[in-house]
Formats: sequence, structure tokens, C-alpha cells
Amino acid sequence: MTWDPSRPLIVQSDLSVLLETHHPEFESVRGIISRFADLVKSPDHLHTYRITPLSLWNAAAAGMPIEQMSACLQRYAKFGVPPAVLSGIRKYVQRYGTLRMENVGNELYLVSDDTVVLKEICTNDSLKRYLEDTRGERAIAISPVSRGFLKQELIKLGYPVEDLAAYRRGEFLPIQLHDEDTAEAPFQLRDYQKHAVDAFHRIGVGGSGVLVLPCGAGKTVVGIAAMARCNCATLILTTNVTSVKQWKREILSKTGLADDQVGEYNGTSKEVRPITIATYQILTHRGKKEDEFSHMRLFSERDWGLIIYDEVHLLPAPVFRATAEIQATRRLGLTATLIREDGREEDVFSLVGPKKYDMAWKELESMGWIAKVACQEVRVSLSALDRDRYGASSARQQFRIAGENAAKLDVIDHLLQVHANEQTLIIGQYINQLEQIAAHTGAPMISGGMAYDLRDELYDQFKKGQVPLLIVSKVANFAVDLPDAAVAIQVSGSYGSRQEEAQRLGRILRPKSSGANAAVFYSLISEDTKEQDFAMKRQLFLVEQGYQYRITSWSHEAKVQEGVQNEV
Repeated sequence: MTWDPSRPLIVQSDLSVLLETHHPEFESVRGIISRFADLVKSPDHLHTYRITPLSLWNAAAAGMPIEQMSACLQRYAKFGVPPAVLSGIRKYVQRYGTLRMENVGNELYLVSDDTVVLKEICTNDSLKRYLEDTRGERAIAISPVSRGFLKQELIKLGYPVEDLAAYRRGEFLPIQLHDEDTAEAPFQLRDYQKHAVDAFHRIGVGGSGVLVLPCGAGKTVVGIAAMARCNCATLILTTNVTSVKQWKREILSKTGLADDQVGEYNGTSKEVRPITIATYQILTHRGKKEDEFSHMRLFSERDWGLIIYDEVHLLPAPVFRATAEIQATRRLGLTATLIREDGREEDVFSLVGPKKYDMAWKELESMGWIAKVACQEVRVSLSALDRDRYGASSARQQFRIAGENAAKLDVIDHLLQVHANEQTLIIGQYINQLEQIAAHTGAPMISGGMAYDLRDELYDQFKKGQVPLLIVSKVANFAVDLPDAAVAIQVSGSYGSRQEEAQRLGRILRPKSSGANAAVFYSLISEDTKEQDFAMKRQLFLVEQGYQYRITSWSHEAKVQEGVQNEV
């Protein structure tokens, strides 16, 4: 292999890729690599990516050819690319599409041009219960009710299925967008939103999958445009009642649908209408552990032609089984990140669909569609008393002591002075800590125990500028539209959750009505504690998206000292 020290990549035979962060071409190379590899480590000078079967299958499903992946590695590798890496990429990418689900007449078949693979599947004990009769050497008949479960089993064996089988049309419902040609509340889809809907609805290549767009990029609008493309009864599943109401407001303002055509299905309202918006919580609610999930019947209450999974990375385990049973219904997943902390990304791929579209956060920022955000990690020392408590505690308790570090109050006071005239959110994990901050600052606090009407009232006051500072628990991590929030101060979080870090930063990504399209995200971290270790893990996804965290230290003179800019 020829050595070229001017190149930024080191490609290793175990399918890991090291990328120099200070190389002039870092941003462009990172943008390509992240489409088919996952970021696993991000120290200052060298980021580590891992090429996995799932990362390759998602790239293939999104239309990235093998040649583009291989060419990127070969062009930028210092020491060349080990042949095993190139052959591994080709092997895994070619597996996507080796097995296909197709209809022949009214029957459903698993088909392949690779007769050896089909023979292996026929003899596999874990698959036999899903298979019926063979049809020559290239097809196996399967029961429609096995469609989802078989896809789950096959991906575990390393064979992701390309599902090209037909979908039911569902109950017809004409949905007209209030676009630029209509008189009432006109709006226009942005180019990337059109591309996302086109990628989902391409004729002849399936009709289910996941669209990945940053917070603030208009995922709800994309979902509504997909509904208008399908013109059918639609079930929308989302995270909480606040999100249900936001979806309904957006649907009524952007389409010709009437109020009585859009129903809310949650703990207090059970409206099943042509467009029905439900929460994941109500679907998974049951009185006792041994009881059935009675609200799962919602999946069969109408002849749905489309099911939208908002924040699909949060899909609860019981909903996966229900989704496996309705594979003949077109499915759309919307999310800002495909990361699941429970590791069930393969189930999202198999049951909702592969990634069909992905828009880089920094690319949208450069276009002005989302706010520019400066990220800063502020490291705060524990007091001598807390340091003693920390040393004598269990690992779990140590993390909480670090998260609730009382010295963070001084940093909050300073930051609120620095950003005195800006709409600010303080976000945290622990209710006691948030109550203390609310009492200290005099600002209102929103938590899971607060009534939804009161939550919405406070959100509305914040939007209008009547409440400049809002304290929020993890209930505000998702689907809360606060476009003028310009500063977020994260005081504690859920261990190393990359998903949560991305969603919290997303609270300040929406373009500002003031025209000052910039925001600041602070993460307060107790220095030399487990919280500092977890912070690095939390930041991985955002670093992969091109964000940089500037590390600063807090002195007891109540001043944030200038730190060295690091990519964590």
C-alpha cells in the first residue's frame, strides 16, 4: 500500500475508520463517511467510525452506491484500504435486495435470484414456521401475517429484506395542502421537504421507511405532505399530548381538512376519525402487568392507509409487535436521529422501514433553515462536602450527586446575566434539582406532573415573550415548538443518552422570529466525575453532525474562564 501522509483517513481491517479532525478536508470527508458509518469515539484529534452491516444497509436503502463508499475510502486513506474492507462493504451492501418480498397475484412471496440463499432459508429451523410452499427455485410462499416477523428474523441472520410487496390503499380521504396556489393560509414546501416526501413515496420501490431531519426542519410538515400524497385515512402516533395538539393545529392550518375529520386519542379523549393522532403512552397503557394492551385495537379501528410514527426512535417495544402485524399498511417514520438507546435499530429497519432520506444538520444550518448553535460544556467543581459524599457513594448515586451539583446554581446565575434579554430554557433530569432552580430564579417549571392545559399555557406565554425563562424536565425533550428559545442550559441528563442530547439541542434550533438566527447550548458538567465521562458519550451524535463543544471551566469567582475549543 502507498503511504500518503496528506490524507485524513486510516482505514483498518476491522471496519473501523479513523478521521483526523484538524485536516482541511475534515468536514467534507465527515459528511460522506457518516452516511455509511457510525461515529463511536470523538476525542480531540481523531474520530473513530465503525462500518456496520446496518449502517451499510441504511446507506444502500437511501440510494448510496457501493462505488461511492469505496471511492471515498480509497481517495482519503493514508495507507490505502485493506482488501478485506472493500470486500466486506460489497458483501453486506449486496445483501440488501438479495431477498425481496413481492406479490404475485394475491399471494405473497419471498423471492431471490440467489437459489443457494433460498435453500439455506428453507432449512433454517427458526424460519420454518413463517414459510409455506416453495415455488420453483426462486420463490417461497409466505403468509401475509408473517410478513413483519419474517423480516425481523432474517435481518438477525444478516439478510435484510427489501419489501416490495403491495400496500392496502386504505380508506380514501382527499387531502389538499394549502400551498401557494390556495388562498387560505398559503405555505410552500421547502426543496428538502419535497425531496424527503419524494424519497418516501417513490413508485415501484416500496412505500415505507424513515425520514431523518433535524429538529426544527419541519418534520411535521413533511408528514402532512406525505398524507396529502397518499390521500387516505391516517393514524399518527406521537410522544405526548402536547405533540398531539401541535399535529392537529398544523394539519388544520395546512390542509383543507375540517376539525371533525381530525381526532385526538389519548388519556382524556378517544376520538377515532379519518385522521387520528394518538400517543405512544395510551397504546401501551394497561391496568395491570398481566393485562392486554386494550388500546392496540386502534390499529384496526379504521382501514388506515398510512401510519406515521413521529419520533420513531422512541417506538415502545409493544408497538413493534403491533407494527409487525400490519405490514400491509404503508408506514412512515419521522425522527431527528435513528439512535435507540435499547439497540433496536434493526427492528425499526425491518418493521417501519429503512432510512429513505437523511439531511445533515449543518447543511440546513448553512441554508438558514435552522439556527446556528454554539455548544459549550462548562465544567463545574464539586464542593469539598459533595466530593466526600461522591467518594463514599455507589456508582449510581455518584452520577446523581454530580448531576445535582449545587455549584451549578452560580453558573446559572452568571449565564442568565450574560443572556439577560434572550428567551432561555433550563433543562434537567431531576425534579428536586429543577424545583430548587425554579425557586432560586423565580421562573415557572414544567414537569410530567403538571396538567397539559397549564403546560400549554406556559409554553404559549414563553412563545409570546411574557415568560423569558422556563424550567423544564425531560417532558420537553420532544415535540415542543418553542421557536424563539435562543439559549438552553442543560443541568443534568440521562447518563450517556446521545438521543436526549440531540433532542435538547433541538429545542433551540428553530429559526427565530426576531431574525437573529443564532443560539447557544450550555451543558453544565461536574468536573472529574462520571458525569464528565457520560457527557462525551452524549455528545457523539451531535459531533457526528458537525457541532463542536467548547470546553470551559467555572471558577469560584463566578466567571466562565476562556477554555480551549475541543471537539469532544
